[in-house]
Amino acid sequence: MLFRNTPGPEALASLAGTERSVFWLDRPERPSPADELNGEDRADLLVVGAGFTGLWTALLAKQADPGRDVVLVEGGRAADGATGRNGGFVAASLTHGFGNGMERWPADMPTLLRLGHENLDAIEQTVADLGIDCDFVRAGELDVAVEPHQLDGLREHYSDASALGEDLTLLDDDGTRALVDSPTYLGGVIDRRGAALVDPARLAWGLRQACLDVGVRLYERTPVLGISSAAGHVVATSRRGLIRADRVALATNAYPPLLRRLSHYVVPVYDYVLVTEPLTDSQWASIGWSGREGVSDGGNQFHYYRPTADGRILWGGYDAIYHRGNGFGPQYENHQESYERLAEHFLQTFPQLSGIGFSHAWGGAIDTCSRFSAFWGTAYDGRVGYVAGYTGLGVGASRFGAATMLDLIDGRATERTELEMVRTKPLPFPPEPLRSFGIGLTTSALQKADAEGGRRNLWLRTLDRLGLGFDS
Repeated sequence: MLFRNTPGPEALASLAGTERSVFWLDRPERPSPADELNGEDRADLLVVGAGFTGLWTALLAKQADPGRDVVLVEGGRAADGATGRNGGFVAASLTHGFGNGMERWPADMPTLLRLGHENLDAIEQTVADLGIDCDFVRAGELDVAVEPHQLDGLREHYSDASALGEDLTLLDDDGTRALVDSPTYLGGVIDRRGAALVDPARLAWGLRQACLDVGVRLYERTPVLGISSAAGHVVATSRRGLIRADRVALATNAYPPLLRRLSHYVVPVYDYVLVTEPLTDSQWASIGWSGREGVSDGGNQFHYYRPTADGRILWGGYDAIYHRGNGFGPQYENHQESYERLAEHFLQTFPQLSGIGFSHAWGGAIDTCSRFSAFWGTAYDGRVGYVAGYTGLGVGASRFGAATMLDLIDGRATERTELEMVRTKPLPFPPEPLRSFGIGLTTSALQKADAEGGRRNLWLRTLDRLGLGFDS
């Protein structure tokens, strides 16, 4: 179905009592912040950013070498950014989906698929070994078609991925609605093995505690203002002090980069999310969803949604808003028009939930790059490493990203570092004002393609040939 974007009275009413706060972070069990850096410190490895990438980097480094002095610094509090604001989908994919990987690195895809499943298995094992209470459930993910042209894409995905050993099931409309009952569904593909759901904030807080338990030293509310090289060390400067380190791992993702070169490759794109009030038993019965899978639809502007452990539905996506000049900050974290569109689309998808209200609404920045998936590099003669550009699929891939970044800054040649994906960079975005113009033109073209049976105009076909993209 083509979603109506003008909110009706019921959609507007559903937002009447909504708090503008992040559901995952709005918890009394959120850890108290660690001390701010005040003065000078020294580290073997400094990790900048305590989101998923930084937490995994610090933990993996310390687990590999308990004698390594690892310091983790965070500008706010752990999980403040995208880590605490996402939908909690933990995907095995390292390439932002099978199709994107096949288009870019077909020869490496068997290896990338295997490494992706190993990475997801390792996350699950870490959660179990450390006893992290984060509602980790290997529920799988259901991709649904809500327009006839999307069925061809699902069939192609099923056929190609199955040929490389992915364990998928192709469903017709009845089979899809037997899992989750929406009148909008025309068919689907279910991946039971390649995705899990998690409470992302509690996973991050569990990783934070694990870092502390193995001896990582943590400073919060310590934004790094700049890095430089001095006397064979990398020096990171904050408001009230500095840290000298042998190696530095940058895990800042959508935040303004500490290396100027990264601003050519990453743009912050804002995505918005709603969470319902808890559903009643009869409301759950009206939609089924006993498997509690994660769901996403097949539009260029797509929705992602999943149940929470306390019986709500998280509903996000569709809009992906770029602000001129790589605009970033709390002023962009709420967008009423996006909330209204999301509420309207939710009620179109689940009309049987008429009368439901939304308890929370929030937004956050996605570190978007032109190939939709992570890229890596080093600076300062290999002493500084970075990974960024997950483009919304970083909850699972961040562990792989962290492990690969450690390989690079420690000078290890591994199976990971030999991947073409790791050895190459995405195409850069153009400078302003062409950046804003191009992103705006692409967004409009994607909307038009969704409205016209998936037909991609000349602009989108040109971007496809160049390997450029813009996605949420």
